[in-house]
Amino acid sequence: MDNAHTLDLARSLFPGGVNSPVRSFQAVGGEPLPIARGGGAQVFDADGRPYVDFVGAFGPLLLGHAHPAVVEAVQRAAAAGTAFGALTPGEVALGQRIQDATGLERLRFVNSGTEATMTAIRLARAATGREFVVKFDGCYHGHSDGLLARAGSGVATLGLSDSAGVPPSVAALTAVLPYNDPAALSAWFAAHADQTAAVIVEPMAANMGLVLPEEPFLAALRALPRAHGTLLVADEVITGFRLHYGLSGVLPEADLVCLGKIIGGGLPVGAVGGRADVMALLAPEGPVYQAGTLSGNPLVMAAGAATLDVLFAGTPYLRAAESARHLEDGLTTAIRRAGVPASVVRCGSMLTLFWRSTPPRDYTEARQSDTAAFGRFHRAMRDAGVLLPPSQFETWFVSAAHSEANVDATVEAAAAALRAAMA
Repeated sequence: MDNAHTLDLARSLFPGGVNSPVRSFQAVGGEPLPIARGGGAQVFDADGRPYVDFVGAFGPLLLGHAHPAVVEAVQRAAAAGTAFGALTPGEVALGQRIQDATGLERLRFVNSGTEATMTAIRLARAATGREFVVKFDGCYHGHSDGLLARAGSGVATLGLSDSAGVPPSVAALTAVLPYNDPAALSAWFAAHADQTAAVIVEPMAANMGLVLPEEPFLAALRALPRAHGTLLVADEVITGFRLHYGLSGVLPEADLVCLGKIIGGGLPVGAVGGRADVMALLAPEGPVYQAGTLSGNPLVMAAGAATLDVLFAGTPYLRAAESARHLEDGLTTAIRRAGVPASVVRCGSMLTLFWRSTPPRDYTEARQSDTAAFGRFHRAMRDAGVLLPPSQFETWFVSAAHSEANVDATVEAAAAALRAAMA
């Protein structure tokens, strides 16, 4: 099927023609792009056209598309059986790799980041006997009801429903505070310390574009929850094993950590891990129920283990970060020469070009970006054969497969696309 035929059939099958909203390209204009295959740093649409890819499946493909070691591991696992509904050696093998790299005392594999964060919140409530959860505006922790909350009108207010179908009473159990605002977190605890089960945060925010945490904010996260008997949950679904082999290292004090993306090698995965006493609350050892037919699926475990084995040497991290630095430098120069109000934020192999003159420090500032200009920029880059995440508020992912030639071509395309976006 070509692009047009695929899109026609998809619209008759799926709401909006897609199975996840950002894939609709509504935020940037244009139609969804059907991707038929990928290899290394490139993807190919259903018409066969190649693109240099900075979506990277939104994070898991640090090694690039269809890495031979990962493909071989999945093929070998599939030949032995695709699912058993039982404990497998593959779960133990991947679990050992993760534990050795992170120091997490106990783990449970699930099927997505959403399942991981949902489970972490349930554990925190059981461990503390409290109900309120604190999250931060612009941080995304999956689509479970209690975490689909947006900020209210005040600095430290209870959340409002961010989706139809989420009862206000459920959203009201989540407080949504500004990111990088230690005073707001302190004010919340001054008023609600004995009611707060958990604070959940992306240690490095990557769902409002890439927004880096400031040290006073991190200091408050390290101190305040622990001082009040509240669990700190680090959502490292994106950052875990992305910046280096293991956790990001930004919040080593976290009681629970949520993982996903890279630990599955591009297959559906999630995990929650942390303190043994908290994890022991999970059934069948404890009273907190969580289950999943395909949790610890052997194909996923094989892909994850193969990915971590390649990453263990550290060389892919160096290659990806160097390519990202090269891209950052090129984009910054192109922005300056074009005279456009844009800025670039990078950490390791993650990067965002914001259509605002200075990098944002929270979601309020990120929302001040010129999203219409970003849409024009995105479409011009796509026309030039470079595929970017289809939203101003998504992070670009550079892989170890991106070559110097890939980055040079991207910078050259960006120089023209920046000017076109302001025309």
